[in-house]
Formats: sequence, structure tokens, C-alpha cells
Amino acid sequence: MPVFAPVLPARVSIREVGPRDGLQIEEPIALGHKLELIEAIAATGVRRVEATSFVSPRAVPALADAADVAAVLGRWPEIRWSALVASVRGAQRALAAGVRHLEYVISASDLHSRANVGRGTADSSGLVAEIAHLVHAADGSLEVIVGTAWDCPFAGPTPEERVVAVTAAAIRHGADAICLGDTIGTTTPRRVWELVDAVRRASPDIDVGAHFHNTRGTGIANALAAVQAGVTSLDASVGGLGGCPFAPGASGNIATEELVYLLDGCGVVTDVDPDRVLAAAAVAERVIGHPLPSSLYRAGGAAVPLDPARPVDSTHKEM
Repeated sequence: MPVFAPVLPARVSIREVGPRDGLQIEEPIALGHKLELIEAIAATGVRRVEATSFVSPRAVPALADAADVAAVLGRWPEIRWSALVASVRGAQRALAAGVRHLEYVISASDLHSRANVGRGTADSSGLVAEIAHLVHAADGSLEVIVGTAWDCPFAGPTPEERVVAVTAAAIRHGADAICLGDTIGTTTPRRVWELVDAVRRASPDIDVGAHFHNTRGTGIANALAAVQAGVTSLDASVGGLGGCPFAPGASGNIATEELVYLLDGCGVVTDVDPDRVLAAAAVAERVIGHPLPSSLYRAGGAAVPLDPARPVDSTHKEM
């Protein structure tokens, strides 16, 4: 019997975004607890971690300690630590704190861009060249994250051609990589295939990653669709934490442990230890003080095979 076997990449790089995206909508936690979570994440084998965000502490009080977090990241030199910024000033602060790899967010939706950073898409795009210059002068790298790449909470579906134009402009002005963000967790696999294909055809020489939220339960399916479309860089958050404070209804990211479980089961190498991710999720749950949304975490990890010698209750009860 023939078996459908799509061509998948041999390896996918996971960026853990729990310390930034995962915590940004939470009540602020003590620096010691945050570092405890970062230490647990560092032990999972993940090699890229978005540690914090250099944005206004008034807008995102949970990340007001960005410089303090950055000061200790040198304990784990094997990890490529990065930070998200939303302005030139944010980039300057991040670089001054010793972070060399930055993500700069541009919302493809004008309305969301104004709600998120107080300026329109065109004005945000206009800052890429200056930020790229600062980062490259510090021997760093700049990834542009295109938010609301599929849908906006205020304007509805984002036109594909608008996303392609934003990504192409970012690349022209110095971005080293692009990440497409499903900010409010509304997209589906077919739309993922279509947009990734369009962006890759317009900019074939640039790395395209993806960032999915699980708001409507399609996040992990969308991650697989992205991998099927050739994406080899995905974001995920331990325990499924996260959400955008400026996008109504946006809930958590896809859970790191669920993404590892999916990719391992598909024969795709991630270099991330699933048991240690579950251990990190337990730390996350304890320090934030509420249950995590991750289904895999709640289930207790991978399925345990039944003991064939154990009797099975075959009693059938009518309902």
C-alpha cells in the first residue's frame, strides 16, 4: 500500500521565545525566577533563544529588566542569544547591553502597526536600514519579523502582495533573515504554503522563518505546513506561553515540547531534548503561577506503550 511521504528537511532550527514572547503578557516575575527559567531552557539543547525585548518598560513592564537579563547570558556561550526591538533606540540599548543578534518587528498591517509601535508600516520599514547599519557595525545580525503576516485583529486578512513588499524592502535595506508571524493565530496550512511560497519566490536568497500562535488550535499544523514548504527555522515557546499585548485575542505560541514531539516523529532533527523541555515547562509553570496551555505538557509527555501482559477491561457500557 503506497504511503504518502512529503519531502521534509533533515533538520529544523528551533528558536525558543519563551523568555520574551512567552513572558511579555504575564505579570512581571522576579529576575531570579526569570533566570531560573532561562537556565532550564539552556539545558534543553536549543541553540537559539530570544531572551528579552528592549522596548518601553511602560508598554511591556514584564520585560523592564532586559539589560539585567542580557548581563548574564554569557554563562551560556554555546547559545545564540537575541532580543526583539521595535525602534532605533531599542536597538541601541540592546547593543549597549551586549546583545548582538536582534529581531526588529514590522507589522504588515498599518492598523496593527500603529497599535503596536505607534507608527505605520511604511515608517517602521523606513527604520530597517539604520538599525541594520548599527547591528552590522557591531558584528551582529538582524532578522525582520513581519507581524500580522496573515491576518490583522483590526483589518482582517493581510494582502499577500503587501507582505511580499514589506519583506522585499527589509531585505534591500539590510535584513539578514525574515520571519513571518501569525500574530493572532488565525492562519491555516494552505495559507501558510501560499505565503511562504510567494515570499521565497520574491526573495529566493534569504532565510525565511515562521512564528505561529495556537489561538485557534492550528499552530502545530501550520508549523508542519511551513516545514513542508521548505522553512527550516521555527519559533516556539516553552509550555505554549505567550501572546501579543497589542493584538486582542492573541494567545500563546506553539509549545516547544509539542513542536519537538512533532518533528522528532517526522524524522526531522532538532537537537532539542524533549524531556528537558518538559522540565523547563514545569519551571515556567511554577514561576508564573498558573497552568500552561500545552497539551503535551498536560498529558505528561510522549505516549507510554501499554504492557501487553496487562489485562484490558473490555466491558462495554451503553450510554
